[in-house]
Amino acid sequence: MQPYAISRDSPYTHVAWMQALDLDLPLLSDWNAEATRGFGVGFELRGMRDVSRRSAFLLDGDGMVRGAWEYANEEVPDFDLLLAAARAL
Repeated sequence: MQPYAISRDSPYTHVAWMQALDLDLPLLSDWNAEATRGFGVGFELRGMRDVSRRSAFLLDGDGMVRGAWEYANEEVPDFDLLLAAARAL
């Protein structure tokens, strides 16, 4: 099981985010919005298209989505719940 975080920010910005948040998981860049569109989580915000909704997806070893969660922008995902769902897979 390998968790990843994905953001529309550039890979250069991710260096700062990883340091600021003390992340110990890979932070991937969706700079071109392919994942945002692929998972159907894009919306328009203040004239910017394909802004990603804060969300989490659980994929199995074959790449099939086995769980999906969506959060308000100010909401922090419940990582314990996500990890428990992954372990139960």
